[in-house]
Amino acid sequence: MNISTLTPLHEQTVLPEWIDHNEHMNVAYYVLIFDQSLDVFLDEIGLTRKYRESANCTVYVLETHVTYIQEVLEGDPLAMFVRVLDCDEKRMHLFLEMRHRDKGFLAATSEQMIMHLDKSGPRAKAMPDFLQSALRERRDKDKDAHIPPQVGAVIGIRRKA
Repeated sequence: MNISTLTPLHEQTVLPEWIDHNEHMNVAYYVLIFDQSLDVFLDEIGLTRKYRESANCTVYVLETHVTYIQEVLEGDPLAMFVRVLDCDEKRMHLFLEMRHRDKGFLAATSEQMIMHLDKSGPRAKAMPDFLQSALRERRDKDKDAHIPPQVGAVIGIRRKA
């Protein structure tokens, strides 16, 4: 069993309506679960709905790269994990893992670049100190952990020489 060293976020079961004609979870629902996981993470660091409303700020996902590693089936229990790869005053670079909760295998990953914004623009805006501090704390917690091979992956057809 492979166990993630990343911070656990939440668990989710693959629902029947997420199954496609190949009898496994459709790609759209991987993205949905990663997005729900991002919401859980943002709440954990203090970037809550209440904060967004009172500060008139939000976040946008600027880029995401999903890798599909092993299929999951209806009823499979999933465990979601997150790692802050890097952050600055306006951005966070995250890596999320989707694992089979019981068997431990890595089903998919999502690497994301997220920008903090002032909604009135919208335009990029520095996060308040409490958010920057929470992100740095999470980043530093995993700073010595192995960088997964999916981080920074480039999509393309690999040709033999």
